[in-house]
Amino acid sequence: MRSTAALKQQSGKRRIKYTTLLLFVLVIMVIIMTPEITPQDANKLIIGNRLLGPSSEHLLGTDHLGRDLLSRMIAGVRTTVGTSLLILSISMVIGVTLGLLTGFLGGLYDRMFKRIVDAFMTLPDYIFAIVLSGLLGPGFLNLLFAVIAVKWVGYARLVRSTVLQEKEKDYIKLAELAGVPALRIVKKHLLPRVMGNVFVLAALDLGKIILIIASLSYLGLGPQPPTAEWGSMLNEGRVYFNTAPHLMLAPGIAIMITVLIANICGDRLRDKLDVRMKKGA
Repeated sequence: MRSTAALKQQSGKRRIKYTTLLLFVLVIMVIIMTPEITPQDANKLIIGNRLLGPSSEHLLGTDHLGRDLLSRMIAGVRTTVGTSLLILSISMVIGVTLGLLTGFLGGLYDRMFKRIVDAFMTLPDYIFAIVLSGLLGPGFLNLLFAVIAVKWVGYARLVRSTVLQEKEKDYIKLAELAGVPALRIVKKHLLPRVMGNVFVLAALDLGKIILIIASLSYLGLGPQPPTAEWGSMLNEGRVYFNTAPHLMLAPGIAIMITVLIANICGDRLRDKLDVRMKKGA
């Protein structure tokens, strides 16, 4: 009985894993192929078709300007999720690079860097992003800068703490005594050690970044009209919720599902990393 239950549990976890991976790959494909797969022009205005319900011609209906909602939802994948992945990638590069350098060099550089990181960490992500975006003004580039300024710190702090622990171990000391160049030690020994934790944090962070972007766009601080973005679409549909609830339900459900997928991927990566660490212990 126990073996059967364990097999069923393992099979269920495997199904969740592959389903999540399939959905993630599907999202990436949508980002890449957005212009080819949108059924209609996402920005085409047809005032006579405004606020139509779902039909064979418009599967998710139309918005307040007569634009096809399904086309705008698909285009919003590239804007919301694509921008989130871009921000995540840049934040990882900045954070990992600075964390490796300051952690390995130590001394004055590390102390100064620690003060900067601590100052950033005292500020809540959402509040800091909103304040910075408000100061910079609306727009895609300003949104990009504001969220990156918030998110690089976590990766730098994680990498720095890992490097500080690793460089005190015997294999690093032996490499230094053998005259191995510092760059080679960082690249060959330290970088592989930190990337597992970085990828776990990135997978868990993706959902948070999507929510930050959607929140800022909802407030009018993100990409400006007519760019399709899920957060701004939520704001546009808010006025018509009683007469056309699909205008808010579609982007809201899309944000919820995407964040859920990202969190499941992060949990799976974290579980796998924990298993590997236990086996290596």
